[in-house]
Amino acid sequence: MFPRLAEHYRSVVEDLVMSLQALASSLQSAGVTATCYSCGDGGDGHGASFVADIGDGHIVRFLVSDFGINWVESRNGRELVKLEGAEAIQELQRMAELAQQGQVCGEQSLAQAG
Repeated sequence: MFPRLAEHYRSVVEDLVMSLQALASSLQSAGVTATCYSCGDGGDGHGASFVADIGDGHIVRFLVSDFGINWVESRNGRELVKLEGAEAIQELQRMAELAQQGQVCGEQSLAQAG
């Protein structure tokens, strides 16, 4: 059972890495400063670091690896929100939806916007 669960988690990490890369590209196309760095050769899905500057000193960081999944929002160097696991993935989904609607840059925390 545990090897199967470990393989499932690795698959989730791979999917998240690909999604983060696509989101960074989408945000860059919309004029938002965003980066996504993959661990390893980029194709192995071991993890990634995603960072987006969504305006007015508001930074979003999403980290995914074999060790965990984290979402951190900060403004002017002060941490506003920190989420892990499923909650972190939900915030990533909300950011993707806001990006599709052209509403990424804003004054309040994404986690507080909904």
